[in-house]
Amino acid sequence: MAVPAFSVYLFDVDGTLVDSAHDICGAIQTVLAGTDCADISHEFLRGYIGRHLIDLFQDVFPRHTPEEIEQLIAEYRRVYPARDHGSTRVFAGVIEALRTLGGRKATATTKGTPTTRMVLEKFGLLPYFNHVQGTDGFPAKPNPDVIYAALTALDAKPEDCLFVGDSTADMEAARRAGVTSCAVTYGYGCREDMARWRPDFWISDLRELVD
Repeated sequence: MAVPAFSVYLFDVDGTLVDSAHDICGAIQTVLAGTDCADISHEFLRGYIGRHLIDLFQDVFPRHTPEEIEQLIAEYRRVYPARDHGSTRVFAGVIEALRTLGGRKATATTKGTPTTRMVLEKFGLLPYFNHVQGTDGFPAKPNPDVIYAALTALDAKPEDCLFVGDSTADMEAARRAGVTSCAVTYGYGCREDMARWRPDFWISDLRELVD
């Protein structure tokens, strides 16, 4: 089914616009290197991309205190930027799609806003966005807060919006926010898990939004 035009488009970032798994998982593995969980695989960690780091570290270290979890998160936030996104790439078709897609555009990502802006700028994507919205001090997806924040910044209504993402958390957040959802099949999410949230559209290339 062809995706109709919308006046507002919201995008997840990791797994939707950029292939950042090697940098994200590599930074986490660096954090875990001095722990009893140093052998956790890239594939296991990749399944947590798009969710808050609290979810990952609490699952890996169920007996850790909140203070210890925060220390791990702080260490990740030191290590990840130091990688300078050296192994991150823009997915094929993303630049062409953003360049030609009408409507206003914003991000709705679990990354913080400053980090999101840095990534978009580094890969030449920032000029295509009217607003950059990350998860800043409010609950992360699958809670819908980041979608609400982006819509508020654009003075837009849920019915005006298509949210594009690659994970179960994205699809659940879209459903809870009352926006139309579009799942990409090239990202990190499990298709069967995403399907449980009944995405309105599925695409295998971001250029399908334009076509």
